[in-house]
Amino acid sequence: MPLQSTRQRYCTVAEAAEYLGASTKFVRALIARGDLTGYRIGARQIRLDLREIDQALAPIPTSKTRGGAR
Repeated sequence: MPLQSTRQRYCTVAEAAEYLGASTKFVRALIARGDLTGYRIGARQIRLDLREIDQALAPIPTSKTRGGAR
């Protein structure tokens, strides 16, 4: 098994915001309310795990995903 598949991938708040197409303020709010985990490096640097960001994304339910017809 390749090492990369088990290794965590970390990014900055700005990179996470770009990845999500959102603002850094929004990413910081997700960290503050506990939806994402921020990892502090030193006094000022914060990193996020890209896999956790991917897991936090949830599809929006539609009539097709609920199995009902309208």
